Amino acid sequence: MVKPFNTSLLIYLHTHRLLLASFQCCSLKRNISSDSQFAFSPIRQDIVWKVCDILCELQWQRSSELEHLSRKLKPHDVKNILQINKNTESALQFFFWISRKPFYKHNLNCFVTILDRLISERNFGPAGHVRILMIKSCRTEGELTQAINFLNELSAKGFGFSLYSYNTLLLQLGNFGMIGAAKGVFTEMLNNGIRPSLLTFNTLINILCKKGRLLEAKLILCKIFQHDLRPDVFTYTSLILGHCRDRNLDLAFRVLKNMGKEGCDPNCVTYSTLINGLCNEGMIDDALDMFEEMTRKGIEPTVYTYTVPITSLCTMGRLKEAVDLLASMRKRNINPNVHTYTGLISGLSQSGKLEVVIGLYHRMLRDGIVPNTSTYNALIDGFCSGERFSSALKIFHWMLENNISPNTQTYNEILKGLCLFGDTRNAMVLFDKMLKDGPSPTVVTYNTLINGYVKQGRLSNAKRLLEFMKCNGCDPDGWSYTELISGFCKGRKLGSALDMFNEMLAHGLNPNQVSYTALIGGHSMEGKIDDALSILDRMEKNGCNPSIEAYNAILNGLSKNNRFSEMETLCKTMEVKGLVPNIITYTTMIDGYCRNGETHLAFEILRRMERMDCPPNTYTYGALIYGLCHGGKADDAELLLAEMERKGLSPDHVTFTSLIDGFIRIDKLDYAFVLLRRMVDLGCKPNYRTFSVLIKGLQKDKREMNFETTCHFLSKISDIGYEPTSDTYNALVIGLCGEGRYSDADGLVKIMEEKGFSPSEEVCCSLLIAHSKNLKVDSALEIFNSMLVRGFEPHLSSYSSLICALCKGHRLEEAQSLFELVLERKWSMDEIVWTILLDGLLREGEVDLCTKLLHVMEVKNCAPSVQTYAILASELSAMENSIVRDQYSDILGV
Repeated sequence: MVKPFNTSLLIYLHTHRLLLASFQCCSLKRNISSDSQFAFSPIRQDIVWKVCDILCELQWQRSSELEHLSRKLKPHDVKNILQINKNTESALQFFFWISRKPFYKHNLNCFVTILDRLISERNFGPAGHVRILMIKSCRTEGELTQAINFLNELSAKGFGFSLYSYNTLLLQLGNFGMIGAAKGVFTEMLNNGIRPSLLTFNTLINILCKKGRLLEAKLILCKIFQHDLRPDVFTYTSLILGHCRDRNLDLAFRVLKNMGKEGCDPNCVTYSTLINGLCNEGMIDDALDMFEEMTRKGIEPTVYTYTVPITSLCTMGRLKEAVDLLASMRKRNINPNVHTYTGLISGLSQSGKLEVVIGLYHRMLRDGIVPNTSTYNALIDGFCSGERFSSALKIFHWMLENNISPNTQTYNEILKGLCLFGDTRNAMVLFDKMLKDGPSPTVVTYNTLINGYVKQGRLSNAKRLLEFMKCNGCDPDGWSYTELISGFCKGRKLGSALDMFNEMLAHGLNPNQVSYTALIGGHSMEGKIDDALSILDRMEKNGCNPSIEAYNAILNGLSKNNRFSEMETLCKTMEVKGLVPNIITYTTMIDGYCRNGETHLAFEILRRMERMDCPPNTYTYGALIYGLCHGGKADDAELLLAEMERKGLSPDHVTFTSLIDGFIRIDKLDYAFVLLRRMVDLGCKPNYRTFSVLIKGLQKDKREMNFETTCHFLSKISDIGYEPTSDTYNALVIGLCGEGRYSDADGLVKIMEEKGFSPSEEVCCSLLIAHSKNLKVDSALEIFNSMLVRGFEPHLSSYSSLICALCKGHRLEEAQSLFELVLERKWSMDEIVWTILLDGLLREGEVDLCTKLLHVMEVKNCAPSVQTYAILASELSAMENSIVRDQYSDILGV
C-alpha cells in the first residue's frame, strides 16, 4: 500500500511563496525614494542637523567643520539636508558645492529633492541646469528610466524640456542603446513644437546606426533636408558606422564617395570607422592601405585608429607587423591607452603567446595605464584557452579583492572553467554571488551551468536550472534545451529528452543539428531504430541537414541490433548525399560485426578504410581485438596489438582488457598476467574491469567473485613484479562498492591501510554512500569524520545519503546537526535544497523532516532563492499528484 502523502510541506511552501512573491514584487516596485529608511538613524540625523546649522551661516563654504563633515555624508544624508534647509538658494548652492567633491556623487534622490523645491518655487532657470546634471549622472539604464519618468511628471507641471535638455537626454539614451526610448523622446519633442537641431538628428542617426538599423536612420536623414539643414561629417560617419555594423562595406565606401561629392571632407573618425570595419571582416591589408591613405592626406590618426589594426594583426599571428605599428604609433607621440593594451593582450592570447601577454601586462602597469575589466577579461580568456585555469582564477579573485567589478563576461568565463573541471560546487557559489551582487546572469551563464551538471550526469539539477532560469525572467534558447536533450539521451532517459524537445518546439525554438542528432542517438541507444530514422527524415524535412554524426548514431544502433544489411544501405545513402564516412563511421561498423562474431566482415571494412585513406585509430583496433578474442583467437589479436604499436598507436585500457580476457578464455591465465605487467609498463592504467577479468580467471568455478580470490589476485600481481599501488586498491574498492560488495570493500580498505596506503577522497565518498545505503550509520559517521580530519570535503550527495540514513534510524537530532554543518560549509543554498531536500529526503518520503530543515535554513539566514521555493513547490506538487494516482490505482486494482 502506498504511504499517504503528507501535505504539510506543500502548505508551508505555499505560504512562503506568497510572502516571497509579495517581497519580490515590493522590491521591483521600489521607487526613487527607497533610501528614506536611513533618516531614522540617530547618528545620521545628528550629522544632518549639524550641516543644516552650518548652512545658516553666511560664509558656510569656508567652514572647516563642514569640510570635515562632508567626508561622512552619504547621498541619503544630502537628500535630507536639501529637504530640511529652509533657504532654497542655500540648499541649491550646497547641492552644487558637495557635488564637486571627488569623494561624493549624488544619487537620483538628491536630484529629485532639489528639483521639487525649485519647481515648487517656479525657479526654472537653475532647475534647467540641475535637470541636465541629473540626466548626465545616470549610470545605468534603470536609473535613466527612473529619471525620465520623474522629469516627465515635472514637464506635466509646466517645466517643459528645452532643446538643450532634449539633446542631452538623447545623447544619454544613445550611451545605453535605448532605441525605443530615444525614438519616443524625438516624437515627443516634435509634438511639443521644439525644432530639432542638426545635433538632434545626428544623435538619433548615430543611435540607430550603432544598432544596424539603417532604414530608420535614412528616414531621419531625410528629415534633415526637410528642416533646411545639411548633413555634416558626423552624419556621414554615423551612416558609415551603420553599414560597417551591417557588414556591408560596399555601401560604407559609397557613403564615403558621396561625402566627397557633397564637399564634406572625412575626418579621423570617418577613416577609423572604415579601418575598423575592414579589420572586423578580416581584410587587414585593405585596412592598412586605408591607414596609409589617411596619413597621406594629412589626417592625423589617433590611438583609436591604431588600436583595432594592432589587435587584428596579433589575432592573425602577424606579431612583427603589430609591433611595427605600435612603434609607428609611438613615433607620432601617440601613447597606447588601455584599449590598445587590451587589444594587444586579447590578440596575443588568442595566438597562445601567454608569456608575451604577461610581459605586456607588466609594461602596461609601468606605463601608468590602469587595466579595466575588459583587460582582465582578455587575460582570463587567454589563461583559460591556454589551459591555465588556476592563473585565470587568481586574476578573478584579485579583481574582487581590489574592488574591480567583474562583468558578466568575466563570470561566464570563470564559470566555464569551473564546470570544465567538474567543480559545479564552486560554480554554483559564484552563481549565487551574481544573483545577490550582480551582474545579472545571462542565457550563456545558465547554459554553462546546465552543461556542467549534464557532464556530471546530475540531470535533475540541470533541469532545475532551466526552471530557475525561467523563474528569473531569462528565456532559455535553443542551446539550453539542446544541452538537456543531449544529457537525457546519454543518461538513457528518453522520455525526459522528448519532453524537453517538445517544450523547445512549444517555445518557438527551432532544433539544430546537435539537438536532432542527440535525439537520434538516444533512440538508437534504446534500440528504437525506426523512430531514429523517422527523426532523421523529420530533420531533413525541416531544412536541417543531417551531419555525419547523425548518421553515425543510427549506424551504431543498427550495428548493435545486428541489422547489418540496413547498416550498409544507410552508409551508401550517406555517401550519395555527399557525406564522406569518417573514422567513427567505419569503427562503428567494425564494432558491430565483431560483436556479432563476423570478424571477417570487420576486416573487409578495415581494408575499405585503407582504400579510402582513412587510417584506423586505437578504437578501431580495440574493436577488432575484442572480436578476435571473443572468437577464441587471442593469438591473432596480439598480432594486431603489435601492429598498433608499429603504427605509433598506444593501446588503451579497453584494448588490453579485451586481450587479457581473450587469453583467459583460451586458458592462458599466466600469460594474461604477463599482459597486465606489459600494460602497466607501457603506462596504461588498469581499471576495475581489467582487475575483475583477472580475478574471475583465478576463480575456476566462475561464480561471483569472492574476497579470498581478490586477495589471491593481489598476491599474484606481486609475484609478477607489479606491486599493488594506492591506485590499484582505490580502483578495486570503488568497483566493489559499485557492485554492492560493501563488506569486501571494507576488508580491502583494512589491507590497504595495513600496507601504508590511505584511501582516496573518491574511495571515502563511495564507502560513505555504501554504508549509508546499508543503514550502517555508525560506520558511515566514522568515515565521514575521518574525511573531515583528512581535509576531504564530502559531496552533497554524501551528506544527503548520510542524513537520509540517520532519519531512517530515527536519529533526527543528529540528522539536523549534520544538515546545519552543511549550511556552514561553502555551498550554494539552492544546491543544498535540490540535492539534500528534494533528491534526498523528499524522495524517501520524509516530508516532515524536509519541512523542519527548510525552516532551519530560514532561521539561520540561509534561505534558498525565491526561484528554488517555486521549484520545490512544483516538484512537491508533482510528487503529490503521482502518489494520489498510485493510491487510486491501488483502490481500483489497476
